[in-house]
Amino acid sequence: MWNSPTEFFAMGGYALYVWSSFGVCALVLIAEPLSVRARFKAIVRRLKKEALAQHMNNEGSK
Repeated sequence: MWNSPTEFFAMGGYALYVWSSFGVCALVLIAEPLSVRARFKAIVRRLKKEALAQHMNNEGSK
């Protein structure tokens, strides 16, 4: 039990470990969806480019 906010934030001497762990976790939780969205957009762009190239190839061979 903590008797004051200062004791709570000090975490019994483990504040650096505890709060840096929370910070890293928060960064990962923010970065992961952003990374997935960027990869998704890149894949969609590549597939559109490949589909367009295939379409142009098919029209050129007629």
